[in-house]
Amino acid sequence: MVSITRTPIPGLLLFDLPVHGDARGWFKENWQREKMVAAGLPDFGPVQNNISFNDAVGTTRGIHAEPWDKFVSVATGRIFGAWVDLREGPTFGAVFTTEIDPSRAIFVPRGVGNSYQTLAPDTAYTYLVNDHWSADARYANLNLADETAGIDWPIPLTDVEISEKDKTHPRLADVTPVPPRKILITGADGQVGRALHAEFGDASHIEYATRTALDITSPGLADARHWRDYGTIINAAAYTAVDTAETPDGRRDAWAINAAAPAALARIATEHGITLVHISSDYVHDGTSEGAYTEDAPVSPLGVYGQTKAAGDLAAATTPRHYIIRTSWVIGDGHNFVRTMANLAERGIDPTVIDDQHGRLTVTSDIAAGIRHLLGTRAPHGTYNLTGTGPARTWADIARDVYQHLGHDPARITPVTTDAYYANATGPTAPRPRNSMLDLDKVTRAGFTPTDADSALRTYVEELGRAR
Repeated sequence: MVSITRTPIPGLLLFDLPVHGDARGWFKENWQREKMVAAGLPDFGPVQNNISFNDAVGTTRGIHAEPWDKFVSVATGRIFGAWVDLREGPTFGAVFTTEIDPSRAIFVPRGVGNSYQTLAPDTAYTYLVNDHWSADARYANLNLADETAGIDWPIPLTDVEISEKDKTHPRLADVTPVPPRKILITGADGQVGRALHAEFGDASHIEYATRTALDITSPGLADARHWRDYGTIINAAAYTAVDTAETPDGRRDAWAINAAAPAALARIATEHGITLVHISSDYVHDGTSEGAYTEDAPVSPLGVYGQTKAAGDLAAATTPRHYIIRTSWVIGDGHNFVRTMANLAERGIDPTVIDDQHGRLTVTSDIAAGIRHLLGTRAPHGTYNLTGTGPARTWADIARDVYQHLGHDPARITPVTTDAYYANATGPTAPRPRNSMLDLDKVTRAGFTPTDADSALRTYVEELGRAR
């Protein structure tokens, strides 16, 4: 039975492999995806198998941290292995050493320096890697004799075969730490994108992309980046013109951005082992449920916008590592219903507002914080509802609150049904779900508690007022 031992270096996993022998020799399952993943190995998707052979005892290979994950085992012979964490973070410089023979193997995550010293003649070791070798690949290297690492080599370095290049590698104090795999955030100029920027900051491994910088509808998307450098894609790009989506041009654009683009991102994520985070919408439901929608409720979108969002969800769910964040009634840094009501209040306008659609507001800062929480805690992949908490409200309720928070008479809001509101519309109008309530039990069980929607509205409106 395959067993796993965790080491002081996060992600560096030591495996004991059953070796079955008889008079003819021995046999082992050197790589068995199903068993090893079940034991705790990341499903890292190897694409290349390499074999190294050393005929002389003492041959020592330098400490190199490659830009890919690797699974190292021995086919014949015996080696001493030394691993040093060269990644950014609190474990930078951590060391682990052990011997490996045919009964053991080790998983080395990207950015962990690895070195091997041959302890038996005619030693061959094999390793699986999850990216194709490239001459342009960037390595982090550490000197084998670094005093800080203090590796106790079985055979002194003065008595072994080492390449001249390995002898000149820097000491730990001079090593530039390996940054994490990149996080790409699309739709960076939208409400959710701005909140993600505020949440994730400006670390060098975070990339914020507007459509100008990266068109996710482009046929060339698969070649637009060296995707193996990325660990996460957060897709905050969306077509949100709900009514315009009912027009011929709008329909085409909505399908391209909301459905085809997530499908392309999902293919990229699957091929390169990337986690895909995709923002969904309450519009995937028809609003006829009597209670709040759970994540596993069947989708039944009413209009083009909802249909394209549902299609995007289905596409995003095809990649193994995915989080689909289903939200509703979003307010943040950008154009939204609350800002519109605040502007009308200040201009002395008494609007008519729909009073038969029910849901909860969601502040974009909650969406961003929730995404970071799910990623940081490595919550189970899948769909998560994420809205503000609290009772169901209508758009008219929210409009009245906006007026009141700004010191205006909430009675200036006139409630109206959806049918009456759109009865005299001159352009296309999309059907809206009457019930947009989303059940929050799953995201709460995952350890994230969203903000109370009414409190968030009050804070948001107060900030608007101060900015005027």
